[in-house]
Amino acid sequence: MDSLLIYGSYGYTGRLIAREAVSRGGSPVVAGRDARAVTRQADELGVEGRTFALSDDVAAQLRRFDAVLNCAGPFSKTVDPLVDACLETGTDYLDVTGEFQVFERLRQHDAGARAADVTLLPGVGFEVVPSDCLAAFLHEQLPSATALSLGLKGNGPLSRGTARTVVEQLGSDGVVRRNGRLIKVPTAFRTREIDFGTGPEHAVTIPGGDVVTAAHSTDIDTIELYAAMPSWATRTMAAADSLGWLLARRPVETLVKRLVDARVDGPDARERARSDAVVWGEAVDESTGRRARARMRTPNPYTLTADAAVSAAERVLDGRDRIESRVPAGFQTPASAFGSEFVLKLEGTTRDVLETPTETDDSNRSTVESDD
Repeated sequence: MDSLLIYGSYGYTGRLIAREAVSRGGSPVVAGRDARAVTRQADELGVEGRTFALSDDVAAQLRRFDAVLNCAGPFSKTVDPLVDACLETGTDYLDVTGEFQVFERLRQHDAGARAADVTLLPGVGFEVVPSDCLAAFLHEQLPSATALSLGLKGNGPLSRGTARTVVEQLGSDGVVRRNGRLIKVPTAFRTREIDFGTGPEHAVTIPGGDVVTAAHSTDIDTIELYAAMPSWATRTMAAADSLGWLLARRPVETLVKRLVDARVDGPDARERARSDAVVWGEAVDESTGRRARARMRTPNPYTLTADAAVSAAERVLDGRDRIESRVPAGFQTPASAFGSEFVLKLEGTTRDVLETPTETDDSNRSTVESDD
């Protein structure tokens, strides 16, 4: 990985990724706009460091690299200058975003990326890697599926970057995919009960990248993403939605971000080792009622992100040297780039098939995952 640049490498997730890359024998170049943080990290890891802001001549900084891995969020503010530079220099682009707006923006660069022979591969961390691979797997089980629901359950503290992104999205609309289009909906507009492995749990719709990525990976036109949370949290989210005008005011947002910066870093090694996550999925053929369900258990989301991001970068760089393993140019998702089994190559990840479309006798099956 001598030809990989990791931008935003000194943030919480970036640090995990850079350490993972070095532990595998790579020599990535770490980079960001904070010279002191870059220098300190480069010295600790024994690698090269580069300092530049995204308002600088980014193309000049990327020209010698085969790939850049963007870890600097919120990605809605960092993706454009890096992608523009990648298209100019022929550098493949990866990131660990979960923001649906970023996926949709990059999807619209597909034709330009193909013309430039550049791979655009966002979302190479949690939750997109497991959910995208699970969506692709379910579609393989039921190619006629017309609707897809995905559910997430995690525990443990957030990183500073993730918390800041959450703050930016407070009070914003939700989003689902309906008949091939992204549709704005109220926050927490739909709930359902989902069995994440210990019985039915309350889950609520959230705006996540899967409404774009899963559509690309499966061609399914109707997609919803849910997250497990207590029922009282649904009421809180609805209240936040009604206060969107206040949360969107810059002084309020700035104050909350300062509190995040002062109090949040991310889970330590012990906390990561003690926590995990579950991804659930259901694909349905609405005309026949046939469906496929599966559930995936992963390590702590940040642990999985470090493993997945470095593995994805290795695969992209390897494809530069071996044409038979070249990741296609243009907009890609983890599953479209590497297949539905990619996630199972990551340490500590397992998948359980809960229902297949060949099962026709549903009379005795549980129906806990029904809409409210």
